[in-house]
Amino acid sequence: MAEPEPRKFLLHRCCMFHWKGKAIIIIPLIILPLLVMGFKYNKAEYKCMYLIVTMALLWITETLPIYVTAFFPIVFCPLLGLVSIEVVCQLYFSNTVVMFLGGLIVALGIEYCNLHTRIALSVIQIVGGSPRRLFVGLMSVSVFMGLWISNSAGTAMMCPIVKAVVNEMETNNIYPVYMTQEEEPVGEGEPPHPSKITMALYIGVAYASTIGGLGTLIGTGTNLVFKGIYDQRFPTSEEEVTFANFMMFSIPILVVCNITLVIIAMLTTHMGLFRPKSKTGLIIKEASANRKLLEGVLRERYKSLGPMSCHEIQMSIFFGLMIIVLFSRKPGFLPGWSEFFNAKPMGSSTGMFVIVLLLFVLPTQYVFFRYCCGKPPFPGQALDALLSWNYVHEKIPWGLVFLLGGGFALAEASKNSGVNVMIARAMQVLIGMPSISVQLITIVLSMFFSTFNSSVVIANIVLPILCEMALVLEMHPLVVTLPSCLSLSMCYFLPVSTPPNAIVCNYANIKTKYFACCGILPTIIGYWLVILNTNTWGMIIFPESKSFPDWAQEIKNQSKI
Repeated sequence: MAEPEPRKFLLHRCCMFHWKGKAIIIIPLIILPLLVMGFKYNKAEYKCMYLIVTMALLWITETLPIYVTAFFPIVFCPLLGLVSIEVVCQLYFSNTVVMFLGGLIVALGIEYCNLHTRIALSVIQIVGGSPRRLFVGLMSVSVFMGLWISNSAGTAMMCPIVKAVVNEMETNNIYPVYMTQEEEPVGEGEPPHPSKITMALYIGVAYASTIGGLGTLIGTGTNLVFKGIYDQRFPTSEEEVTFANFMMFSIPILVVCNITLVIIAMLTTHMGLFRPKSKTGLIIKEASANRKLLEGVLRERYKSLGPMSCHEIQMSIFFGLMIIVLFSRKPGFLPGWSEFFNAKPMGSSTGMFVIVLLLFVLPTQYVFFRYCCGKPPFPGQALDALLSWNYVHEKIPWGLVFLLGGGFALAEASKNSGVNVMIARAMQVLIGMPSISVQLITIVLSMFFSTFNSSVVIANIVLPILCEMALVLEMHPLVVTLPSCLSLSMCYFLPVSTPPNAIVCNYANIKTKYFACCGILPTIIGYWLVILNTNTWGMIIFPESKSFPDWAQEIKNQSKI
């Protein structure tokens, strides 16, 4: 019997399949001198820097799941003597995190009763059935949903609707839904690649959800990271960032103008607008001639939903009520509802969770009233609530909640240890530069880093640094931090850049090269609109941001920068 050949050690194969296990050990060892210096000289700054750099590298390489890396402050902040465990744990469930969680639960309530499908089909019927009109209709719904619910949740809701529309297009031969084998070869068993027009429908939904998310604090995780870090670093700020003034700052230019320009850009590049004789333009022209057929199909699909149920009506009311509650807590131009209660200060999460609790309490229908004064037989089954806890438990992205908390804990450690002072002193070379020049640099760097990693991760790393930069340069912190925060969400090149990009890329089987090409114009548009908004409309909403405020000067003096 022949002896088996001895197994050969192949370095390239070992590195290919087991690099993450090695990186978990190598990354902390490479940065170990920082920790050694911290203990040798009893410098908390170096200890905290060790934790920050380690977490940043683990986040960027995804050696560990990014949500697992977010738990590091729970272990290392108390262990290294940076922050007490009580404070660290509170930051994982702060007012900002709870508000985000409440927004996700309300979004799940909309999905649970299928209200999002009714809204989408209603809008599509209004705008019409040609590919271009469908594109505008889907993006309009997505941007509206992105304002009030998490952009990732909104994209996940819209993808099945887009798929249903695309399937109807294919069934009725409205236009070629997939690329041919010559255009994009696929292997045996692989799904076909969507055509340029189909890609526009899917990618447009992702971009619109992201742009909608720029308009409110709960629209995207980066906005909430900004809110948490800003309040944490500048607790005495006289310019409080509220739900209302954030909306007024973002919506006119960064949402309305942005979505309009992105729609025009994508219609031009992917749907032959202004190019009627191009190949895509001719396909669109032929498809538009058959729009009546598709409109009839969509009308029938809408009718199949039936009249609005009591469940959907109640969910619509609570959705509208959530918007009113969030906006009216502290609108700025008149007293908010939180000022009428003789109690402890209340955040937006208080009003949000009143609505969340009602979703679990109220029934989907009220037929039981007829039995209150009636006679048997009585119904033998309990009525369902507007939202099921099992459904929420399965669908909530708990990891994102931990990621927000981990970022806040890291920011607190930076502040307490003095890392912020050390970083601030290194930035003194920028003193004297005009504020718009600083914005141009910080925004382009933020967008560059966000291209290759999750925007929420980059926000947790970049925003604390920008807070200190504002103090050193004696610029209002809002002028430095807020535009960079918003720009992080407008990096459209890669699937990894934002959650909506990743969802759509996976759902529609879109290759990265097409995503990168599609994102060039929207990213450029977003970059210049952020600059324009901050230095024009933003100065009207936050007039105090034109100069360095006294409260910021006091914080700078206390920090000994």
